[in-house]
Amino acid sequence: MIRKLRAEDKSQLVAIIERTDNFSEEEKKVAVELIDEAAANPNHEYYNLFVSENENKIDGYHCTGKRALTDGVFDLYWIVVDSSSRRNGIGKQLLEHSESFVKENNGRWILAETSSKQSYDSTRNFYLRNKYSIVAQIENFYTANDNLVVFGKYFKK
Repeated sequence: MIRKLRAEDKSQLVAIIERTDNFSEEEKKVAVELIDEAAANPNHEYYNLFVSENENKIDGYHCTGKRALTDGVFDLYWIVVDSSSRRNGIGKQLLEHSESFVKENNGRWILAETSSKQSYDSTRNFYLRNKYSIVAQIENFYTANDNLVVFGKYFKK
């Protein structure tokens, strides 16, 4: 079941983030800040956080929101699956939920930004398998030799 974030979900989400090996400490901090922001503002325009829950255990989440100053462009800020639940289709379910959320809110584009580091190979392949294309890349964005890779999917209205 995928549902909207509740404040009491935070401890399970933080534990998932802490177990995510390819997140740096700074990325983990930002992820938790975003959870706090979404929990404090349940109807936030830019940060809509949804959790995947099975038998009272959260096994992943996505955070999706409208990009400011656009008419129908949304960002998939985070999609995270617990390391103990990977390869069970949860990421795909969360991605499909994010896409449905975008369509339900009159979105025409969904964008997902990620790193070019080798540790993000599976993330980039995940987007490609799900019919996303690389719409932009900025060299040396995060650090020297770590590019920003922007994936996108367009929805016809």
